[in-house]
Amino acid sequence: MLLLATLDTTAQVRTITVGPGEHLRTTAVGRGAETVVFISAIFGGAYGYRHLTGPIAGLGFRCVVIEPLGFGASSHPKKADYSFTAQTDRIGAVLDSLGVSHAIVIAQSTAASIALRLAYRRPDLVRGVLSIDGGPAETPATPGLKRSLRFGGFLTKLVVGQGTMRGKVRKDLVANSGDTTWVTEHLVAEYTAGQADDVDGAIDGLRRMSKVVEPESLRARLHEALVPVRLLLGTAPHASAVKEDEVALMGERLPNFSVEHVPGSGQFIHEEQPGVVLEAFTRLAALTSASR
Repeated sequence: MLLLATLDTTAQVRTITVGPGEHLRTTAVGRGAETVVFISAIFGGAYGYRHLTGPIAGLGFRCVVIEPLGFGASSHPKKADYSFTAQTDRIGAVLDSLGVSHAIVIAQSTAASIALRLAYRRPDLVRGVLSIDGGPAETPATPGLKRSLRFGGFLTKLVVGQGTMRGKVRKDLVANSGDTTWVTEHLVAEYTAGQADDVDGAIDGLRRMSKVVEPESLRARLHEALVPVRLLLGTAPHASAVKEDEVALMGERLPNFSVEHVPGSGQFIHEEQPGVVLEAFTRLAALTSASR
């Protein structure tokens, strides 16, 4: 409750326009001179990082959560470019508008792919990356997303409502968690709040993501991400786990990389064991501060 109160009383929510019809939701917590940037997953938005933003702001950092186009409460224009490359450039434009540079970037799931791209496309903006169970995904058009659209009840928008979307999201949260007690009805409602006001538009955005062709390969440029990259991996079996070959690729091509396994957690380590994420952040902040 203390963490939620901190977020509720100090959060500054802004929507930043980065292109025609492209509006990104940002949530800032804290007033420190150094900034920590959080890139949200498709569902959850700033709420999904509520166990991290308060404590990190309490350490003297400014926390900024950015919801990429089509994610959370950001807009989801039907004809936009939803490639990770385009999403990365939008994140960079938002950080430029906020005057942010040399930030630690924390990202979960496929949002980690945006963080890795940001590290080499805009090295001036990133001093370190902390990935929460997210690997070097080449495209948002993952098999999981395609399956959701095909079999998850999202195929025909006429029969999709908030209940259908919440049911699908709840199922995915449970399937990708070790300890599922954190997945409550209230939490699912909060995780889907950004899309609930315009379910049709949200589905249009997801469909567009499922058909993306990336203009460049992350794997081919991964070696250009020179900042420290730390990966937290949940060891509990979960459907969207980072594949072993992806972890090996990161180890081979990232100049400064290490992985930490988190027993008992799935993909949502920041929900199941937020203390582990906070400890990893503290170590990364100390490392990158000393090396600047």
